[in-house]
Amino acid sequence: MYLKKRDLNDCSVLYPLITHPEVFPFVREKPNSYEEYLFLTKKVMENEEKGVLISRTILDEWETPIGVITLYDINNHTGFLGTWLGKPYHGKGYNRIAKELFFQELFFEKDFESIFLRVRFENIRSQKAVEKIPYITKANETRPFIFEKINTNPNHYLYHLYEISKDAFTLYYKVQLQAEGNRQQLKA
Repeated sequence: MYLKKRDLNDCSVLYPLITHPEVFPFVREKPNSYEEYLFLTKKVMENEEKGVLISRTILDEWETPIGVITLYDINNHTGFLGTWLGKPYHGKGYNRIAKELFFQELFFEKDFESIFLRVRFENIRSQKAVEKIPYITKANETRPFIFEKINTNPNHYLYHLYEISKDAFTLYYKVQLQAEGNRQQLKA
Protein backbone atom coordinates (compact mmCIF):
# COMPACT_ATOMS: atom_id res chain seq x y z
CA MET A 1 0.00 0.00 0.00
CA TYR A 2 1.20 3.50 -0.71
CA LEU A 3 0.20 7.09 -1.45
CA LYS A 4 0.62 9.06 -4.66
CA LYS A 5 -0.07 12.59 -5.83
CA ARG A 6 -3.60 13.17 -7.08
CA ASP A 7 -4.22 12.34 -10.72
CA LEU A 8 -7.35 12.91 -12.83
CA ASN A 9 -6.96 9.37 -14.22
CA ASP A 10 -7.93 7.97 -10.77
CA CYS A 11 -11.28 9.78 -10.71
CA SER A 12 -13.18 7.06 -12.58
CA VAL A 13 -12.32 4.57 -9.81
CA LEU A 14 -12.69 7.03 -6.90
CA TYR A 15 -16.01 8.63 -7.90
CA PRO A 16 -18.20 5.56 -7.19
CA LEU A 17 -16.38 5.14 -3.86
CA ILE A 18 -16.86 8.76 -2.69
CA THR A 19 -20.58 8.75 -3.56
CA HIS A 20 -21.41 5.68 -1.45
CA PRO A 21 -24.08 6.65 1.13
CA GLU A 22 -21.84 5.62 4.05
CA VAL A 23 -18.95 7.78 2.75
CA PHE A 24 -20.55 10.78 1.03
CA PRO A 25 -22.03 12.52 4.11
CA PHE A 26 -18.59 12.73 5.74
CA VAL A 27 -16.43 14.07 2.89
CA ARG A 28 -15.55 17.74 2.49
CA GLU A 29 -16.09 17.99 -1.27
CA LYS A 30 -19.47 16.60 -2.29
CA PRO A 31 -19.59 16.08 -6.07
CA ASN A 32 -23.03 15.70 -7.63
CA SER A 33 -21.67 14.20 -10.84
CA TYR A 34 -18.56 12.58 -12.25
CA GLU A 35 -17.77 15.77 -14.16
CA GLU A 36 -17.99 17.78 -10.93
CA TYR A 37 -15.66 15.29 -9.24
CA LEU A 38 -13.13 15.80 -12.07
CA PHE A 39 -13.44 19.57 -11.60
CA LEU A 40 -13.01 19.34 -7.80
CA THR A 41 -9.98 17.06 -8.18
CA LYS A 42 -8.38 19.46 -10.67
CA LYS A 43 -9.00 22.30 -8.21
CA VAL A 44 -7.34 20.26 -5.41
CA MET A 45 -4.32 19.66 -7.63
CA GLU A 46 -4.08 23.38 -8.43
CA ASN A 47 -4.41 24.28 -4.74
CA GLU A 48 -1.58 21.90 -3.89
CA GLU A 49 0.62 23.71 -6.41
CA LYS A 50 -0.24 26.96 -4.58
CA GLY A 51 0.64 25.43 -1.17
CA VAL A 52 -2.92 25.69 0.15
CA LEU A 53 -3.26 21.95 0.79
CA ILE A 54 -1.52 18.60 0.33
CA SER A 55 -3.53 15.69 -1.09
CA ARG A 56 -2.71 12.07 -1.90
CA THR A 57 -4.59 9.15 -3.41
CA ILE A 58 -4.53 6.03 -1.24
CA LEU A 59 -3.66 2.88 -3.19
CA ASP A 60 -4.09 -0.72 -2.06
CA GLU A 61 -1.58 -3.52 -2.55
CA TRP A 62 -2.57 -3.85 -6.22
CA GLU A 63 -2.15 -0.09 -6.85
CA THR A 64 -5.92 0.42 -7.09
CA PRO A 65 -7.16 3.80 -5.81
CA ILE A 66 -9.26 3.20 -2.68
CA GLY A 67 -9.55 6.66 -1.10
CA VAL A 68 -8.00 10.06 -0.50
CA ILE A 69 -6.06 11.73 2.32
CA THR A 70 -5.69 15.51 2.38
CA LEU A 71 -4.26 18.18 4.63
CA TYR A 72 -6.48 21.28 4.36
CA ASP A 73 -6.28 24.78 5.79
CA ILE A 74 -2.48 24.83 5.98
CA ASN A 75 -1.36 27.62 8.28
CA ASN A 76 1.87 28.12 10.24
CA HIS A 77 3.11 24.48 9.99
CA THR A 78 -0.32 23.05 10.90
CA GLY A 79 -3.36 21.86 8.98
CA PHE A 80 -6.57 19.85 9.16
CA LEU A 81 -6.64 16.24 8.01
CA GLY A 82 -9.40 14.80 5.88
CA THR A 83 -9.44 11.12 4.95
CA TRP A 84 -11.97 8.95 3.24
CA LEU A 85 -11.89 5.34 2.09
CA GLY A 86 -14.33 3.54 -0.15
CA LYS A 87 -16.85 1.37 1.74
CA PRO A 88 -15.32 -1.97 0.57
CA TYR A 89 -12.05 -0.94 2.29
CA HIS A 90 -13.48 0.00 5.70
CA GLY A 91 -12.19 -1.99 8.67
CA LYS A 92 -9.20 -3.52 6.88
CA GLY A 93 -6.41 -1.38 8.35
CA TYR A 94 -5.90 0.85 5.30
CA ASN A 95 -6.86 4.04 7.14
CA ARG A 96 -4.18 3.68 9.79
CA ILE A 97 -1.45 2.77 7.30
CA ALA A 98 -2.40 5.68 5.01
CA LYS A 99 -2.31 8.12 7.93
CA GLU A 100 1.12 6.89 9.06
CA LEU A 101 2.56 7.21 5.55
CA PHE A 102 1.09 10.69 5.20
CA PHE A 103 2.32 11.79 8.64
CA GLN A 104 5.83 10.63 7.76
CA GLU A 105 5.74 12.90 4.71
CA LEU A 106 4.24 15.85 6.60
CA PHE A 107 6.39 15.68 9.73
CA PHE A 108 9.70 14.38 8.39
CA GLU A 109 9.82 15.84 4.86
CA LYS A 110 7.65 18.97 5.05
CA ASP A 111 8.34 19.97 8.69
CA PHE A 112 4.76 20.31 9.97
CA GLU A 113 4.32 20.76 13.75
CA SER A 114 0.70 19.66 14.34
CA ILE A 115 -2.08 18.05 12.41
CA PHE A 116 -5.68 18.49 13.51
CA LEU A 117 -8.67 16.30 12.83
CA ARG A 118 -12.28 17.24 13.25
CA VAL A 119 -14.77 14.41 13.51
CA ARG A 120 -18.51 15.03 13.53
CA PHE A 121 -20.21 13.99 16.75
CA GLU A 122 -22.52 11.60 14.87
CA ASN A 123 -19.66 9.88 13.02
CA ILE A 124 -19.09 7.24 15.69
CA ARG A 125 -17.15 4.92 13.33
CA SER A 126 -14.52 7.61 12.69
CA GLN A 127 -14.36 8.61 16.36
CA LYS A 128 -13.62 5.02 17.37
CA ALA A 129 -10.98 4.67 14.65
CA VAL A 130 -9.26 7.94 15.60
CA GLU A 131 -9.27 7.18 19.32
CA LYS A 132 -7.43 3.89 18.71
CA ILE A 133 -4.42 5.79 17.30
CA PRO A 134 -1.78 5.82 20.07
CA TYR A 135 -0.20 9.16 19.14
CA ILE A 136 -3.40 11.20 18.90
CA THR A 137 -4.78 13.50 21.60
CA LYS A 138 -8.36 14.68 21.99
CA ALA A 139 -7.98 18.46 21.92
CA ASN A 140 -11.48 19.78 22.70
CA GLU A 141 -10.17 21.30 25.95
CA THR A 142 -6.46 21.79 25.19
CA ARG A 143 -7.13 23.84 22.02
CA PRO A 144 -10.32 25.77 22.98
CA PHE A 145 -9.90 28.48 20.33
CA ILE A 146 -9.67 25.93 17.50
CA PHE A 147 -12.45 23.80 19.04
CA GLU A 148 -14.77 26.83 19.15
CA LYS A 149 -13.82 27.85 15.61
CA ILE A 150 -14.63 24.45 14.04
CA ASN A 151 -17.95 24.34 15.88
CA THR A 152 -19.00 27.73 14.52
CA ASN A 153 -19.90 26.77 10.97
CA PRO A 154 -22.75 27.48 8.55
CA ASN A 155 -23.97 23.87 8.59
CA HIS A 156 -24.23 23.85 12.41
CA TYR A 157 -22.28 20.58 12.62
CA LEU A 158 -20.68 19.73 15.93
CA TYR A 159 -17.17 18.31 15.89
CA HIS A 160 -14.68 16.71 18.25
CA LEU A 161 -11.15 18.06 17.80
CA TYR A 162 -8.08 15.81 17.80
CA GLU A 163 -4.40 16.68 17.47
CA ILE A 164 -1.31 14.82 16.32
CA SER A 165 1.88 16.60 17.28
CA LYS A 166 5.18 16.04 15.52
CA ASP A 167 6.74 15.02 18.87
CA ALA A 168 4.06 12.41 19.65
CA PHE A 169 4.22 10.89 16.15
CA THR A 170 8.03 10.91 16.09
CA LEU A 171 8.19 9.05 19.42
CA TYR A 172 5.66 6.49 18.19
CA TYR A 173 7.52 6.07 14.91
CA LYS A 174 10.91 5.55 16.60
CA VAL A 175 9.44 2.97 19.00
CA GLN A 176 7.89 1.12 16.03
CA LEU A 177 11.22 1.13 14.14
CA GLN A 178 13.03 -0.19 17.21
CA ALA A 179 10.41 -2.91 17.73
CA GLU A 180 10.70 -3.92 14.05
CA GLY A 181 14.49 -4.07 14.39
CA ASN A 182 14.15 -6.31 17.43
CA ARG A 183 11.75 -8.63 15.56
CA GLN A 184 14.22 -8.87 12.68
CA GLN A 185 17.05 -9.77 15.10
CA LEU A 186 14.90 -12.52 16.64
CA LYS A 187 14.25 -14.02 13.19
CA ALA A 188 17.98 -14.10 12.36
